[in-house]
Amino acid sequence: MKNLIQEMELHSIQKKILLISKLFGVILGILYIIALKSPSDNFALYGLLVVIAAIILIADHCLKVFITNPLIKINQITNKIANLDFSETCNILSKDEYGELSQNINKMAANLQKALKELEAINLQLEKDVQQKEQLLIERKELVDSLSHEMKTPIGIIRAYAEGMENNDDLFLKEKYTKIIIGETERMSRLISTLIDLSALESGAYALHTERFEFIEFVETIAGRLLLDIPNCNFEFQYDLPENKIYVCTDKHRMEQVIENLVLNARKNVCDQGILKVTVEENLDIVKFRIFNQGKFIPETVIKKIWNKFYRTLETEYEGTGLGLAIVAQILTMQEYTYGVKNKMDGVEFYFSIPKVL
Repeated sequence: MKNLIQEMELHSIQKKILLISKLFGVILGILYIIALKSPSDNFALYGLLVVIAAIILIADHCLKVFITNPLIKINQITNKIANLDFSETCNILSKDEYGELSQNINKMAANLQKALKELEAINLQLEKDVQQKEQLLIERKELVDSLSHEMKTPIGIIRAYAEGMENNDDLFLKEKYTKIIIGETERMSRLISTLIDLSALESGAYALHTERFEFIEFVETIAGRLLLDIPNCNFEFQYDLPENKIYVCTDKHRMEQVIENLVLNARKNVCDQGILKVTVEENLDIVKFRIFNQGKFIPETVIKKIWNKFYRTLETEYEGTGLGLAIVAQILTMQEYTYGVKNKMDGVEFYFSIPKVL
């Protein structure tokens, strides 16, 4: 019953026009009945009624074509726009108010669609900024906590030896304490410099400077400098390098940092009288660098964490600032090079791969 009442309500122009046309039809019917009951010759009246009926039908058709149909089309399009559906445009091409309204609706839809896309982009950027800000706050807190922890030891040593020098007249001890203090200040300086360097890499403030160079000689030079002719050396150095030349194109200075840190890390963790081996393998289009040291395994539960800043674990007994492997990971990640670490039968192996060039 409710639906029937809604159908009978005249809320649309189409229904009003239909009602008017039906009223005219009723009037025509009444006139036709009157004409039939008239005793005189009604030929002219019949002709008039036919003409009137034709005019009404033509008028009804014209109203439908020029008024009702455009309104229905406009209503359909605006309903879609109201539901943020911009898949269809209003294609009324008449040069009247409906045509102008159609163009305005299309412009409004285009502007609204553009504004919504811009708003979505802004919202997405705001979400990223908020997430980035939260991440920066977390990293800053971790950095402050880690740096505070790292600084406690050298500062404590400096203070202890400075107090020891204050009331001590022994020149030999003063000289010894002075060297220790200088060594600890240099350690803090290296820590801060390394941290600044890592922060520059992480923030994107440093741009890579690529150049073509010979990789085997490059590795030999760095490994020889760090592993040969070391006083009181307690390990056996081995290497397996190709005899032919292999060229790469990358940031030479940063790759030197990578190899240095990996070599120093292996040297610090090789067991007494153990083997430290540097290997370079040549494949079809890449060259793979591997460095192995005999020693304790890295627990599988922490093997991914060793690339984090200041991370140390008692099981591997890493020395130094805890930033070397973080720098390695950052440099290799920036260049999208594959890298990793794995436990071998009697030690640990770090590796990375780099593309070859002609």
